[in-house]
Amino acid sequence: MANQNAKIMETKTYNCPVEATIEVIGGKWKPLILWWLNQKTYRFADLRRQIPGISEKMLIQHLRELEADGIVDRKVYSTVPPKVEYSLTDHGKSLKQALHSLCDWGKAHMDRIGAEYKET
Repeated sequence: MANQNAKIMETKTYNCPVEATIEVIGGKWKPLILWWLNQKTYRFADLRRQIPGISEKMLIQHLRELEADGIVDRKVYSTVPPKVEYSLTDHGKSLKQALHSLCDWGKAHMDRIGAEYKET
């Protein structure tokens, strides 16, 4: 237990602020999860439908990580069958400007390379 407390007390050191950001939201799927949760609250299956190609296991893993980092809120309703909704926390909502900047850059890049945009 003392060893575990020592880990909590350690100060994390980053080489630049972007490294801290990428540690939390980086990867193939997390930015997409965040993009959709930035739009509205989703139930698990609905969120998975918005992100073609993501496996159930990967979505669960990333949602848990984002929840642990205080970015995503998971709300469980005591109904039968159980209803679970995911949304951004206030801290997660602070990523809105960054997500929109990434979207704008992506649109410009798609125009540059002649890619198409498939709206869902």
